[in-house]
Amino acid sequence: MTKKILIVEDEFIVANNLQMILEEAGYTINGIAASAREAQEYIQQNKPDLVLLDIRLKGKLSGMDIARKLRADHIPFIYLSANANQTILEEAKTTEPYGFLVKPVREKDLLVALEIAWYLHQHSYESKLRREEQLQKSITEISNEALDARQSLLKIAGVMQSYIPFDFIACGIRPMDAKQFTDTGYLRTGFNEYQFIGEEELVAISGLSKAALSGIIENSDSDSHAGIYNHGTTKNTNNNLLQRKLMDCLRMESYLAFPVALGYGLSVHYFFYSRHADIYNKDHISLLNRLKICLEEVANKTLYTETSSVTAARQPAAFKRKQDEVADKKAFEGIIGNHHLLLSALDLAAQVAPYNTSVLILGESGTGKESVAQAIHLLSPRKKGPFVKVNCAAIPVTLIESELFGHEKGAFTGAIEKRKGKFELADGGTIFLDEIGELPFSMQAKLLRVLQEREIEYVGGSSPVKVNVRVVAATNRNLEKEVAERNFRLDLYYRLNVFPLTLPPLRERKTDIEALVLFFAQKFCDALNKPFKGITDSMMEKMYAYHWPGNIRELENIIEQSVVLNDGRSKLQLMRSFSTAIPEPAGKPALNTFEEVKHIQQQTEREYITSFLKKAKGRIRGAGGAAELLNIKPSTLESKMTKLNIKRQDFTDPSENL
Repeated sequence: MTKKILIVEDEFIVANNLQMILEEAGYTINGIAASAREAQEYIQQNKPDLVLLDIRLKGKLSGMDIARKLRADHIPFIYLSANANQTILEEAKTTEPYGFLVKPVREKDLLVALEIAWYLHQHSYESKLRREEQLQKSITEISNEALDARQSLLKIAGVMQSYIPFDFIACGIRPMDAKQFTDTGYLRTGFNEYQFIGEEELVAISGLSKAALSGIIENSDSDSHAGIYNHGTTKNTNNNLLQRKLMDCLRMESYLAFPVALGYGLSVHYFFYSRHADIYNKDHISLLNRLKICLEEVANKTLYTETSSVTAARQPAAFKRKQDEVADKKAFEGIIGNHHLLLSALDLAAQVAPYNTSVLILGESGTGKESVAQAIHLLSPRKKGPFVKVNCAAIPVTLIESELFGHEKGAFTGAIEKRKGKFELADGGTIFLDEIGELPFSMQAKLLRVLQEREIEYVGGSSPVKVNVRVVAATNRNLEKEVAERNFRLDLYYRLNVFPLTLPPLRERKTDIEALVLFFAQKFCDALNKPFKGITDSMMEKMYAYHWPGNIRELENIIEQSVVLNDGRSKLQLMRSFSTAIPEPAGKPALNTFEEVKHIQQQTEREYITSFLKKAKGRIRGAGGAAELLNIKPSTLESKMTKLNIKRQDFTDPSENL
């Protein structure tokens, strides 16, 4: 079938030249639009298969405005521009184009760009449909299991996480019973790890009495339609007092509400909360609408009975999904941390892993790109195949072609035997091309051919060899900038950039520092057969204040050095000096990040322990005591109470002492 192309270009000579090239290559031209308004008319009257779109158009609307409409209608487009500076590329990237061409356009570049765009569109759309079909299947399977409300929502949380991002998920019957809070919720604490939040937990975290919570519920109306709310806008509405309280207590910035009707005037409302502002959009609501029938089935079977969420047996406050999630957990077990930026990246990795889609992992040096690449491999159908790592920056230019594609005997001096290259060694598995931004320009064209044709050719060989390889690439460079400076091929960039995934630097997820420090400290103490006595407060304070230009790799090296020099009888101390932390903006006082994070952690733990002491009516030891409920030793609980300054009046009714 001949593809129909719409050209949106306000320079007649350029547009006419593009038309001649495309018609000669066998494409059908839908039309030529010289303005955004004309383009909109063409798109409405005769939907094109693909659009060549000039970024700068005459009139009020630009190519960017048309691009957003095309993206919403799932029509692929390629940008045309008179220049390719970094600013233009960065702006264009926000609209997610399928390619970018710099005028004057060469015929070969144009035809290659069209092939790549169509390839990306087909694979991304087909991949999206397959993922959505799998999601529907997973939710249907949940509805067929004999689960109560809590178990059902926990499983839904697991399958929905990579489709609709959230840090807290909740659901409940509407209208609500003002006498008590019966919603079910889970706070995300790690990858595939969730902490249950019910009435008791919410009372403990918020500091509200049950009577005060009932008052909030009584004055909080139900959302009658699906909607998206941000922290700033929720303050101006009167019908979401409960959601506002949850956002404040759990430090959330936005939420999405989605009601599912049950009949007889009842409905079940699903809520997705995020610590990011403006994270939810109409695409998320559209997805939920397509899943509505599946969600109704789950709701009818697990949430329709009012008692299901009230009388369900109590489970531990934090636990992990098991069985079918064991593989996921194992794949990510070497990645330490639960900051929401890291978890969002891991969600994307888990989402793309089952497919053959190329993945481009972006991030600074030392952020763990190789670990994520290996996790993608372990979560894919190729996990039993090889995982071959290639550091493109470490191979001499003269040897890189041989290393990647292999060579015949006698192909060059020193080639005393035939040798397979990395691509052939990775056949049936995954090849990880680390530091892809360092690949010599001359090799980029050959790599592009391998990605397009799925075949290699030995150095000194005369016939191609087919390979079945999934490519995961990584770089710490800004590839858009490299393209603009003509150091990296535009066509290769778009071929690799099918599914980009960015890992955050350590300075942007400082709440993970303590977990990383403890992990590496224990690791090196075990390796050196030294007892681990802990970390000094002064060392931790400096670790939090430092800006970590070398990220996790630098932190690991510092901990190893500290363990090596430690005498085994005292806590670890910092054995090197840091540069100063990144300064705060002018006019703002410097924050002690360590003290801030430590205070938050201690306050949360204090509230949690106090809630169990209240439940045990002040009893610490014995059957039904707080220590038993918390599953810790009484002496440990008493030690924690002293450390956290928990007094008897904090968990007992004053009238009991009269």
